[in-house]
Amino acid sequence: MSSAATAVGLQRVLVANRGEIAVRVVRACRSLGIGTVVVTSTVDRDGMAARLADRSVCIGPPPAGESYLAIPSILSAALGTGCDAVHPGYGFLSENPEFAAAVVENGLVFVGPRPDAVAQAGDKARARELARSAGIPVLDGSPIMDTADDAARAAGELGYPVLVKAAAGGGGRGMSVVEDETGLRSRWPAAAEEARSAFGDGRLYVERYVRRARHIEVQVLGDRHGHVIHVGERDCTLQRRHQKVVEESPAPNIPETVRAHIRDSGVAFARALELDSAGTVEFIYDADRDEFAFLEFNARIQVEHPVSELVSGIDLVAEQLRSAAGEPLRYHQSDVDVRGHAVEVRITTEDPARGFVPNPGTVTLWEPPTGDGIRVDSHCETGYRVTPYYDSLLAKIVAHGPDRTAAIDRMIAALDGLKVEGVPTTREFCRAALDHPDFRAGVVTTDWIATRGLPDFLEKDR
Repeated sequence: MSSAATAVGLQRVLVANRGEIAVRVVRACRSLGIGTVVVTSTVDRDGMAARLADRSVCIGPPPAGESYLAIPSILSAALGTGCDAVHPGYGFLSENPEFAAAVVENGLVFVGPRPDAVAQAGDKARARELARSAGIPVLDGSPIMDTADDAARAAGELGYPVLVKAAAGGGGRGMSVVEDETGLRSRWPAAAEEARSAFGDGRLYVERYVRRARHIEVQVLGDRHGHVIHVGERDCTLQRRHQKVVEESPAPNIPETVRAHIRDSGVAFARALELDSAGTVEFIYDADRDEFAFLEFNARIQVEHPVSELVSGIDLVAEQLRSAAGEPLRYHQSDVDVRGHAVEVRITTEDPARGFVPNPGTVTLWEPPTGDGIRVDSHCETGYRVTPYYDSLLAKIVAHGPDRTAAIDRMIAALDGLKVEGVPTTREFCRAALDHPDFRAGVVTTDWIATRGLPDFLEKDR
């Protein structure tokens, strides 16, 4: 074992995830000299993550409930292969407090916030109360609602439209905008089932919906010695179906006083939570009123963490591993220097012209772009088979430049250089969106894609 691993204090990490984030964690562990074991379902056992890891363990069939959400199987794999830690990635069990607690109870290190912090942050109602106690403005919402009847009463008090949200997890799963009580009652069962399928937790609540809003989030880091810092903010406003399409850092067109207040609020929440790992504090920002409010806290690494890494030079996954091993943060707030601008797009096997319908199939050609300031996080390769069981993400392409215009231009060039065949993707849509005057001006809101009138947008502007 290398001296780096001895310094970090972890010998072997089980990666309880799949796809690009599993690849990302394996590579971060390797950079620190830490051994890795990846769990897989039967359809992933020959995938890139399994090949890159020191060892892989197949734990079940493709349905997530029988593999990536199967806590006993994951723990058995970790203990049976001599792992001393578990990294959950994002999605699946990453914000499941029962999983985090089970990892610790079995003598393993959970690479993430301690279990009670995961539980407190994962209960969105409790998280909002914690934000209020820290003096952070909070968007109006309900506690966890047991039934559609309870939700309808709460929504009536808040006023429609409201957002139905999953109490656990994130990524837009189990989330819907409803305009009236009929829509709420109609959507409630499906939202609960979607959340249960994705996160093993079908609890829901409702929240006031801001029609013209921007989504700003603060990347925070903490350790087990009481230190907390932020690593700047990200703008994740460009979304469809409440799932992010493009993310960037720093957020454009925000007054510096407001930017500083948002960053400070992120740190204040993390301190109130006594955060000892990486996390993200999410805010809604009303540009018309120049106001922001707390939305939720994600007790995990985010899909869009690379944009923060590129503008800060900090390896967030490596810092997760160091903090989990009990090391103090190697950075003070004064060390964080956000330089330039970074933009990330998610390339998925979805068809924008058909309402972003996922399209399983085989990738017959995959040639990712290269060039100055370009980073590609992916598990995809020629011959990769996209199944209907999981998220359709193929890759995250990230461009970094000296300023926002340069980063956007580099991203467009990168998308032009991406070669992918065999399945429809969001490449052309992302290119058209990035080159649109509204996006270049930094004036899009979370409802922009829906109100812009796709797929006409794509056909007209590509």
